[in-house]
Formats: sequence, C-alpha cells, structure tokens
Amino acid sequence: MRPSFDEMRADSNTVREHYRGYDRWLSAQPVDVMLSRREEAEVIFRRVGITFAVYGAKDEDGHGNERLIPFDLIPRVIPAHEWAEMEKGLAQRVAALNRFIHDVYHEQEIIKAGHVPAEQILKNAQFRAEMMGVDVPAGIYSHISGIDIIRAANTDGGGSYYVLEDNLRVPSGVSYMLEDRKMMMRLFPELFSQHRVAPVAHYPDLLLETLRSVAPAAVNEPTVVVLTPGMHNSAYFEHAFLAQQMGIELVEGQDLFVKDNFVYMRTTQGPKRVDVIYRRVDDDFLDPEVFRKDSTLGSFTDGGATERSVSSSRSG
Repeated sequence: MRPSFDEMRADSNTVREHYRGYDRWLSAQPVDVMLSRREEAEVIFRRVGITFAVYGAKDEDGHGNERLIPFDLIPRVIPAHEWAEMEKGLAQRVAALNRFIHDVYHEQEIIKAGHVPAEQILKNAQFRAEMMGVDVPAGIYSHISGIDIIRAANTDGGGSYYVLEDNLRVPSGVSYMLEDRKMMMRLFPELFSQHRVAPVAHYPDLLLETLRSVAPAAVNEPTVVVLTPGMHNSAYFEHAFLAQQMGIELVEGQDLFVKDNFVYMRTTQGPKRVDVIYRRVDDDFLDPEVFRKDSTLGSFTDGGATERSVSSSRSG
C-alpha cells in the first residue's frame, strides 16, 4: 500500500510551490472567521436543499438521513500543467472505455484475443445480453463519465495520480462540485482575485451540447429532457439542478408516452416530441419487460395506453 500524499506540504516545514500563495492567505485568517464561514456554508446548503440521501441510514428519530454535501475550506490546488496532462489521459481513457463496451456488445474481439477472460465479462452482473448487436447513436455508450482520481505518494516525495474507479452508467456528483465552487467564490472572493482559477460554471452548457450531439440527424433544434426516478432518489437535487441549469425539462416516466415509435412528453400546451433523454435511472430499474419486473421507474405509455420503456424508444 502506498503512503498517503499531503497535497499542501512536502514536509512539516515545506509548503509545495503551488500552495504557497494560499498558505500565506490562510495564515492571515483568524480561526473564528474560518469557523463562521464554514457554518455559513452549511446553513446555506441546508436552506437551499443541497443534500444527498443515504439509503438505509436513519437519524435518531428513525427518519431517512439526508446529509449535506462535503465542503472543505482547504481547496485542492492542481497546477495547470498537471491538469492538462490529466485531461488528456482521461479523454483517452473514456474513448478507450467506449470502444471496449462497443466491442463487448458486438464482435467481442477482446475476448477472442484472450486479453480478457470471457467469464469476467459475460458473468458480470452489469453485462446486459439484451444489448448484443444493438447500435447506439454515434457509437457512444458513456456520454457522461465519472472518473474517480486519487493521488498517492512516490518514493521521491512527489505524488502520482491514479484512477480509483470508472463510473459510466449513471455517474452522480457534478452538481455538488459546481455548488462547492460557487460557495468558495461567495465566501472568499479575494482568493479568486489573487489566483488564476480555471472556471467550471460552463459545465451545464457542455453537458447540453453533448446531449444534443446525439439527437437524430434530421432534427435541427432537439428537445432534451432529464429523466429522474423521482424526488426520493438520493441524487434528486442533482437531477433538478442540471435540468434547471441547462434550461430543459425534468421528467418522470409518467410524463412521457410513445406514439408511432417516437417519444413525447406531456405539457400544458399539449404533447411535445422528445429527441434525447438524459436518463438518471439505473439500468436495473429501467425496463420491467427485460430487467426488474417490479420497477416501472423507466416506463411510460404507448399513446396513453400500453406501457413501454425508455430502452425501447428511438430517443437517445
């Protein structure tokens, strides 16, 4: 096991170069002020409802336990050259993962070549035999990927980045990152005036652009929706947040129906065709005809009568 890595200090007397400006600022801050800022952040997060539920957890009264998002007054500072290298590596990794998934559900060359044992894929709980031979829009299986990165110490005192895990199905958490950044800018605006910090607020625009890119080719102005399991889902705040930030509708299965093999959503102005569905429903709960028969979270009606599922529609 590799030793833990101190992001800020190389040793007890040496602050890493990219943290020196922050260290000088932090040393000048009164402890009581920092504590009050943390309390202010928690009050705002709770007031706005920026929480996530922990399934199975109960408070002292036996009610469901909702927790505030983690907020650290000590930011993780990543130098630009390190971030650029990481960005290239992650883009390459996501491209490779998409090609791997395509191969798994088509030619399975990686199995035939003996690079991965067949049982590790075919007997994996997440392998969906129903997807064999299915061509997805633009050949993209994971449009939004959550790659967990950790940093471990090297023998020379430096640190190397490693991938802890790849979250490709329904990754969650980006909204909390965006809200954390907004809170830091609110509480400590002077920090951002002293440092060149890469922006993150444009993420919803990039997300919407990605979703629109897989719309049917004949559609000039695609309609995109976020499909949520509902308000009791642990990540419901994020579903609502992203829909609001992208300026699109947040829908549940009951809000959708199929007519002539196209998906429509019910609106106060009448039915509106949906071209792309950003589904935040786990695979197991998506289709009662194929997966869990006790779940209708991903189901909607066929012309208002027959139940259909998201996976059987033409929308991406």
